[in-house]
Amino acid sequence: MSFENGWAAIHLRMPKRIPRTEYSAPNHWELVKAVTGIDVGPHSPGAVKQRASAAFMTAWNFDLRWSTAISHREFGELRTSMGHAEYAAGGVDRNDYIHCPFKAPEEVIAFDPWTAYGEKDKKELTRRFEEAYRKNCEGFPDAVNMTGIYVTCVSGLISIFGWEMLLLGAGVDPEGFGAMTNRYASWIQQYFDALAEADVPVVMIHDDFVLASGPIFHPRWYRKYVFPNYKNFFAPLRESGKKILFTSDGKYTMFVDDLAECGIHGFVLEPMTDMRYIAEKYGKTHVFIGNADTRILLSGPKQAIRAEVERCIATGRDCPGFVLAVGNHIPANTPVENALYYNQVYEELSRRQ
Repeated sequence: MSFENGWAAIHLRMPKRIPRTEYSAPNHWELVKAVTGIDVGPHSPGAVKQRASAAFMTAWNFDLRWSTAISHREFGELRTSMGHAEYAAGGVDRNDYIHCPFKAPEEVIAFDPWTAYGEKDKKELTRRFEEAYRKNCEGFPDAVNMTGIYVTCVSGLISIFGWEMLLLGAGVDPEGFGAMTNRYASWIQQYFDALAEADVPVVMIHDDFVLASGPIFHPRWYRKYVFPNYKNFFAPLRESGKKILFTSDGKYTMFVDDLAECGIHGFVLEPMTDMRYIAEKYGKTHVFIGNADTRILLSGPKQAIRAEVERCIATGRDCPGFVLAVGNHIPANTPVENALYYNQVYEELSRRQ
């Protein structure tokens, strides 16, 4: 069963089948239709989409489902809209509205989230986490479910300020920007403390703290202002017995050891991060999820897709917490035949015994 495989991997008990998860694929409606036979598309009723996505995840043996509950919506109107290009099927996610409430880097440096967003009701936050987790379990009970926080630190600042103001603030006054980051961390700590109280066994902590090419800021800045705050965030989660999975887009190879020291139980990674390094150093002690490259699924040919799956499975086969995924999503523009072949190769190679 999928839940049993996912649960075994999360707890480093080697499942006989290598578990898997995927991102965006349950909303790739042409793929979902091809796999399930359900007539579904970007403008279908919500109930039809939900039923089709669940049927797809069952067919593709999803062993865990990525999910967070706390997003940029926590910031209300006081945040930046950077717009959004078409990504989802039918372009339903396109957003042409661009607005930043911050006009100068000095406003970034002076920003105080406690004044802007206020103190939160811990019991209400805990209730929200438990409600999100409950709904996830009800929606697809055959996998390990979770809830968590998307705007952990750097992602929160990107959402509030947008890239231009964030980089200007950090460039004009790195220490002042760091002090503001600490203020944000003290504010978002409320959510981690509430999550620690929630009856949720597995949590996803997301923070896009690097770029595809590597760090946004100097590594010393991260080690002064990001990782000490991560330790504070994760401490109550560990004390409550939760399994902590950490996600970042981009290339965070140089920070893998820092993240492990902060207390996470698992790495979720895109292809830019070196999965072999994680497998060799942390493969017996940590979960890791990834990291097939969607660009290979987009372009093919089949030989390249097979080679990519073989690479990932060869890296993770002997590691009890390895979970296969296309690390940078299976978006709606992925050719259906390529995605189907990717799954075929996974099914062929996924058995350990």
